[in-house]
Amino acid sequence: MLATLALTGPVYLLIAAGYVAVRAGVFTQIELRVLGRFVIQLALPALLFKSLSQSPRPDGPEGLYLLAYAGGSLASLALVSTWARRWRGQSPAAAALSGLGAAASNSGLIGYPIVAQWLGPTAGVGLALCMLVENLLVIPLGLALADRGAEKLPWHRVLMQAAAGWARHPMIIAIVLGFGSAMAGWAPPDWLARAVNILAAAASPVALFVIGGSLLGVRLQGQRQDIAGVALAKLLLHPACVLLALWLLPPLPAPLRSAAVLFAAMPMLSIYPLVAMKQGLEGRSAAMLLCATVAAFVTISGWMWALQG
Repeated sequence: MLATLALTGPVYLLIAAGYVAVRAGVFTQIELRVLGRFVIQLALPALLFKSLSQSPRPDGPEGLYLLAYAGGSLASLALVSTWARRWRGQSPAAAALSGLGAAASNSGLIGYPIVAQWLGPTAGVGLALCMLVENLLVIPLGLALADRGAEKLPWHRVLMQAAAGWARHPMIIAIVLGFGSAMAGWAPPDWLARAVNILAAAASPVALFVIGGSLLGVRLQGQRQDIAGVALAKLLLHPACVLLALWLLPPLPAPLRSAAVLFAAMPMLSIYPLVAMKQGLEGRSAAMLLCATVAAFVTISGWMWALQG
């Protein structure tokens, strides 16, 4: 257990450093948004391209990984949305956002640094596969459900709006280019590879610093059962659903299996409060993010210990 805590400790130290820096006035939260855009628009896409372009040509296990991760994520989204709507009395839009919070992981900013320390190069492939599921399926579906619940829009309009941004998303472009490079056996020239490596190396530390700074000012206000329920569902139910899906499918190599469960065990995506702004639920979503991020220090270590057994 101490060994797994040693892996997660540096991640939370960087988060704490970001929090302290903003609290001390070294950075403002507006300046952190600029750093966050740098990570999302450049550093994370570089990391994804590097990981995928240097990986072996996809040969089958990746498809099972996608199926298991997608199945577990959709199950978590459906279960939590139903719980929030029927048992907590939330509006359709709020229930959809609760389901999204329990099904979309912070794979790149928190997940990758932890999984990479534990599993090495497998983490890069797992990250790209998880982001495919999250960006092409889980996040668009969760937002479509929230929009439909709030505005009563027809399904085709909501889904067309969600899909319109996919072709311009830097991470999706990087995933497509990385997979294409691996399939074609093409390697970028040395000067380009070095530039990509420099950008990729900046992704994890800068992202963790930004997350820490963004937590300043978040308050756990009201709706405590809703906040705790979604946070615990993200950290416990989501990885359990992925683990069940893996058990129902043909066996995957052990490193990929562990990567899928551990990525699912991460807190919700860091932009979760931002995507909830349209429904006026950013305060509640920020509280859920804070609760899950703090509790994950214990639960992630527990999942790593269980997966080693």
